[in-house]
Amino acid sequence: MKIVIFAGGTGRRLWPLSRKKSPKQFEPIIGERSTVQLAVDRVRDQYGPENIYISTNQSYQEIIRRQLPDLPPQNVIGESTRRDLAAAVGLAMVHLQQDSQPDEPVAILWGDNYMTEVATFQAVLQAAEKLLTEDKAGIIFVGETPRFANENLGWIGLGEALGSVNGRDYFAFDSWVYRPPLAECERMFKAGSYVWNTGYFVTTLGYVSQLYADHQPDMWAGLQQIGATIGQPDYESVLHEIYPQLESLHFDDAIAQHVPRAKARVLHGKMGWSDPGTLYALKEAINPDPAANVSKGLVLDHGTEDSLLYNYEEGKLLAAVGLQGLVVVNTEDAILVVHKDQIPLVKELVDGLEGTDLEEYS
Repeated sequence: MKIVIFAGGTGRRLWPLSRKKSPKQFEPIIGERSTVQLAVDRVRDQYGPENIYISTNQSYQEIIRRQLPDLPPQNVIGESTRRDLAAAVGLAMVHLQQDSQPDEPVAILWGDNYMTEVATFQAVLQAAEKLLTEDKAGIIFVGETPRFANENLGWIGLGEALGSVNGRDYFAFDSWVYRPPLAECERMFKAGSYVWNTGYFVTTLGYVSQLYADHQPDMWAGLQQIGATIGQPDYESVLHEIYPQLESLHFDDAIAQHVPRAKARVLHGKMGWSDPGTLYALKEAINPDPAANVSKGLVLDHGTEDSLLYNYEEGKLLAAVGLQGLVVVNTEDAILVVHKDQIPLVKELVDGLEGTDLEEYS
């Protein structure tokens, strides 16, 4: 099976830990390894570096090669510009066409997630691969067995149980629900027939390529033009000419919604998966206890609860007294203080730096 890990986002909601020049997936936000390194660690032994691909922005390719030196250079796929996920997945598929068979399974994963139960995740991937090789699905959506009613994530509705593979139940696909209100999350959590949507899916190169050809023919034609030059001297010029012209569409809208229900399946497991897309979500991912603090670096807290306290500056003490529900991040060139209820404003603040004298801090 081929593995494609997407690591091209800018992660502005995690500013100042995540910057335009070095987004969150390349930073050791938890522990000492970056999230993209951890994502590769989870699949390297199972599938081998030669079968792992990274999709990123061209400006991040050198960071990838430094952090993941055992991956073949040609397995780092760079977008010339951001065109959303449909184009990015399609570009990865035309690269895989160079040395893969149409019936070979492909797993699409993300480089900015965390996971504590890696063995369960690996077992889910193995089960998905077997379902595809036995022709029991065209695409498999991978969910996390929910731990609580999380309103910051998408959910997948499970259809009927269809059987088991490697001792793991698989289900028909019923529905997607994107970030429902808390009351709806609580209902779904109690129902037990919904799982968190990780955004991971497993399919085959041939199946997803045919979906592109059928439902996004103009995009697929452009991608095929790019694919025809891979490994050739004119690849870069063709990529820079054609890729920016592709329509900017999310994969779910462009491709996934067209998958027939009869060909879609769902697998899920207790993988300990989390997607800390914001600073407070990062705190919840590390310690969901609302009374607990999460800290890094030289930090002293007194009478403080439910706060994230990160200090990246050596030789300086970050002291927090009597705080409640705050995020405090100190880096060498920026300090952020924000209440957990105002976290969405962080991205607005960083977006507002563009085109100003402060853009270097974005």
